[in-house]
Amino acid sequence: MRYTDQPAVNYTDIQLEIDDPVAILRLNRPERLNAFTYHTLKEIRHAIASASDDPRVVGIVITGTGRGFSAGLDADVLAEVTSRDAAPENTAPASTELPGIFSYLLEVPKPVIAAVNGVAAGGGVILALMSDLRFAASTASFTTVFLKRGLIAEHGSTWILPRLTGISRALDLLWMSDRITADEAHGLGLVDRVVAPEALLDSACDYVRKLASTSPPAAIAETKRLLYRHLGVDYRTALVEAEIAQNRFVTAPDAVEGARAFIEKRAPRFRRLGHEPSSS
Repeated sequence: MRYTDQPAVNYTDIQLEIDDPVAILRLNRPERLNAFTYHTLKEIRHAIASASDDPRVVGIVITGTGRGFSAGLDADVLAEVTSRDAAPENTAPASTELPGIFSYLLEVPKPVIAAVNGVAAGGGVILALMSDLRFAASTASFTTVFLKRGLIAEHGSTWILPRLTGISRALDLLWMSDRITADEAHGLGLVDRVVAPEALLDSACDYVRKLASTSPPAAIAETKRLLYRHLGVDYRTALVEAEIAQNRFVTAPDAVEGARAFIEKRAPRFRRLGHEPSSS
C-alpha cells in the first residue's frame, strides 16, 4: 500500500498537514499555550515519523496555534512529576518517561524548522533548539524558565544551547531565565530568521520549497547526518567520513541529474526519499 493510500490519523493535540513538499505540524492546545502532556509528546513523535516516511515531504515545519509556540510541559503534568516521593526507588520513572524529549529530531533525515509564532518556554524552547532551523515571528519570545521552577535544564538543552550561543551566553540564559525577544534571540544565535508574524509560516514553508527545487533530499539528509555526527568526532574522522560519503554520491543518479540539469540550463529533477530512481 502506498503511503498516500493510508488513512489519516485523527490527532487530538496537534494537526498534521502535507502540502508537497512541506509537512506542517501545528501544536493545537491554544487554551494551554500548546503545553505538552504525555499524549501530546506521543502525537508529535508519531507525526514526525509519518512525515519522515512520506516521500512527498522534503522538510517539516513545526509551529503553534494561537498566541503561543509552546509553554513547555503542562503545569498539571509538571505538578504530578514534582510531587512524587523522592525516595530512590521512585526517582527512576520521573527521569525515564521523557528521555531526550525531542532528541530524535536530530536523526530525522529531513530538515525540521521551528516556526516560533509566540511564547516559547521551557520544553517549548527545547523543541525549537532541537529543530534544525528556527524562524521566529518578531513578536515571539523565549525563556528557559527551568531554574525559576527549581529545576535544571535537561533533555539535551545543555548540549545544544552552548553550541548555538557559546558557553557564557548559555549559562546566562539558563541561570537568569529571562524572557528575551525574537531580535535578542537572533543576536544570540538562537534564531536564524526574524520575520513579521503574518509572514512566518510562509517564510518557513518557502524555505522548504526552495530547498526541494534546488537540492536532492538524499544529499540533504546525509549532510544533516554528518554535521550532527561530526560534532562529537575529531577532524580527521570527519574528513574521512565525508570523503567516503562523497564517493557514494558522486556516481549516484542525483549527481548525474545535477550535472545534466546544469548543462541543459534547466531546474534539476532530483529523487525524493522513498522513491525509486527514474530510468530516464
